[in-house]
Amino acid sequence: MILQLVRARRKRILIDINTQRDCLLADGKACIRNHRRVLAHIRRMMAWARSSHISVISIAEVYPNKKSDIGAGCCIDGTEGQKKIRYTLLSNRISFPADGSTDFPRDMLRRYSQIILHNRSADPFKEPRIDRLLSEVRANEFILVGAGAEAAVMETALGLLQRDKKVTVVVDAVGFHNRKQGRLALRKMEAKGAKLVETKTLAGISHLRQVRICNCKSCQGQTGKEPAQIGAA
Repeated sequence: MILQLVRARRKRILIDINTQRDCLLADGKACIRNHRRVLAHIRRMMAWARSSHISVISIAEVYPNKKSDIGAGCCIDGTEGQKKIRYTLLSNRISFPADGSTDFPRDMLRRYSQIILHNRSADPFKEPRIDRLLSEVRANEFILVGAGAEAAVMETALGLLQRDKKVTVVVDAVGFHNRKQGRLALRKMEAKGAKLVETKTLAGISHLRQVRICNCKSCQGQTGKEPAQIGAA
């Protein structure tokens, strides 16, 4: 049963949302504005999850045609843009398609470090398999990173809060397409009960400056400053 999937010592679950090439790389179809900073912090959070033996649930949008909730023609099934960023993948993982099913293998989170769930909208709870897992799995805290704050991250946080889950949003590891809307989304999540923290609160301080995944001038340090994180003044 899913209710028994999490070991007693695994009291936290990291949820990475839309950590895909189309959403996080400069040449992606729906790249967030603050991608350089978010890429570095997501990499740090994934390293923290690995070293702390924290289970990872990954939600990845996938679409069969050129219409999607987060951008024109993005995250199309079978394209490079739909693939997850390489350092968001753990070696011991299992993946499930967006097919309307609710089935899971027995003892899944005991056997796998990462569960990848595909989703066909910005709201993951519209997908029966994701709804079942996030509703039934027991954990003391769900930690959210990814893209974008105004849509999928907010929908995931609010859905978890409605199900009486404890939610923490790592603000500098969450990207936005519109800074104003991103800030409003964070305030809404906080007002509903989510805790807002920075990466260093959980994973400590990293000296990483380049994540070696995006070739744009900003990520290579060849241009001016990137847009600030959504939690910044």
